Amino acid sequence: MDTFFKTPDMDWYKKRLVLAVYIAVAAFLCLFLRLYYLQVIQGHEYKRLSENNCIRLQRITPSRGLVFDRYGDLMVDNRPSFDLYITLKDTPDAAFTVKRLAQCVKAPEQDLMARIADAKKTPSYKPILLIQDMDRDTVARIEVHQYELPGVTISVQPVREYLYPKSAAHILGYLGEINVDELNSGNYEGSLNGDYIGKFGVEKSYEKKLRGEFGGRQVEVNAFGQVIRVIQTVEAKPGENIYLTLDGNLQRHTEALFEDKTGSAVALDPNTGEILAMVSIPSFDPNLFVGGISHENWRILNSDPDRPLRNKAIQAEYPPASTYKIITSMAGLEEGVVDKNSDIFCVGRYYFGNREYRDWKKEGHGHVNILTALSKSCDVYFYQLGIKLGVDRLARYAKACGFGEVTGVELEHESRGLIPTSSWKEKYRGARWQAGETLSIAIGQGYNLATPIQVAVMMAGIANGGVKYKPLILKKVESHEGELTFNASAIKTGTFPMSRKTLDIVSQGLFQVVNIPGGTAYSSRIEGIHMSGKTGTAQVVGRVTKNGEDRKIEARHLKSHGWFTAFAPSEDPKIAVAVIVEHGESGSGAAAPIAREMIKKYLSEREGQ
Repeated sequence: MDTFFKTPDMDWYKKRLVLAVYIAVAAFLCLFLRLYYLQVIQGHEYKRLSENNCIRLQRITPSRGLVFDRYGDLMVDNRPSFDLYITLKDTPDAAFTVKRLAQCVKAPEQDLMARIADAKKTPSYKPILLIQDMDRDTVARIEVHQYELPGVTISVQPVREYLYPKSAAHILGYLGEINVDELNSGNYEGSLNGDYIGKFGVEKSYEKKLRGEFGGRQVEVNAFGQVIRVIQTVEAKPGENIYLTLDGNLQRHTEALFEDKTGSAVALDPNTGEILAMVSIPSFDPNLFVGGISHENWRILNSDPDRPLRNKAIQAEYPPASTYKIITSMAGLEEGVVDKNSDIFCVGRYYFGNREYRDWKKEGHGHVNILTALSKSCDVYFYQLGIKLGVDRLARYAKACGFGEVTGVELEHESRGLIPTSSWKEKYRGARWQAGETLSIAIGQGYNLATPIQVAVMMAGIANGGVKYKPLILKKVESHEGELTFNASAIKTGTFPMSRKTLDIVSQGLFQVVNIPGGTAYSSRIEGIHMSGKTGTAQVVGRVTKNGEDRKIEARHLKSHGWFTAFAPSEDPKIAVAVIVEHGESGSGAAAPIAREMIKKYLSEREGQ
């Protein structure tokens, strides 16, 4: 019977059953060993990772306000920037992760590690910025290898885009990374290391209006720092949009007029003080500063002898040259030293003490009164008028017209210029004023220094009948939704201490400069438009050597600067300008043609509106 049931098939099934048992035991043993490895050997590490699976707060950067010109032409926009961050708390081996990351972004590994080292004081749970403004190909490579890069995240942030590179750069300015002093100043509430703020121009002047308010979101992240879900969001509040007083077309047209020249130009509305154009050449591209300027670009800008980062319209100080003769004329008339008919005979030189003072025209101008002295820019006439007035009376009128003090334009680092007095020389030079020095002052040379915007403010005051306005750069402000939150109005800062009669006589002389044959700017007259103005040539070195010979000047950097200041139309002024061309040799040849084209451009477009 036993033999009957003991068959070959039974042995086969028994062997298979034993094999199955062995396999099951082996499987359970592997499972047990794996559990032992995970829970005992790697238990602490996985406990750390599980604790990282937590709730975190993320900041939302607001879109910065846009910048428009006076007519709504967009000048500064925002675009998306793909920024690369690493959070050390989510990175088990930062060095290994950075090594793999460097291959993805094609950047030197040591540069990335240096970024981390620079942020050593940053808490481990806060992201550290490694690369800003990556291109889309780099972003794609990182996304493909995301799971091999624990703690590495990509954030999309809005960054500035200046739509007209190099145009109005000194007015618009640029952004830069906030520094420790700025963080501690209390003026940038809510800002953190790595944030970008306005560093120059209107970007800095109107930082509070442009920056907006930060938002935030509450998110749950996994052990690799990757977001699992968004729990709650408080949206960022975009910055306000600002409209400048600039006429964008006039600004760019003026910049083009300078071509290979260096210098500055300012155009004002004489009836409000609004800045229609403010040009400083050479310029720079603010887009270079987006995401942080490179060391090489910064070196190039700072080593340029023409100083492209300097806003020459408000920071550069030049001898006002013959544009100052306007001040001398008004002072002489108002003080009763001369009248409209007082004349002298100019022979091309004037002797005072034991020294000869030459006129720019060697053969002289013959009989001149105050009108012909202005129109022909007769030095000898103003030498004699200056001696009669004295330096202190000249200074009083100059300062009343805006020289020797800041205009108050809302751009940083405006220079005061210099209007000397007898007490000034005694205090700062330790010497008494010499009467002969007044001759140079009377024609805008000597110690006199002025900025282009000061000359423009003076000319605007003559154009409007003697009112001095603060130059305005901000026209209005709107919220992100388009609601008007600020609307600028003219700010009167003083009046010229001259009678209407004095201003009319001087204005008549300025009219003759451009519109009467023999006037120094007659070649720059405008067909169909009456323009009034004054040329000037600011010497860099003296015209005469110690031996009394005419100095031959060939080096460009020693040649005189060319000035021209004007307003138009003469009968009903709508624009006042001041132009200086560095080393342009003469105002009539270098600066007046630029001013003429500025005025033609503005008035022609104004008529078409």
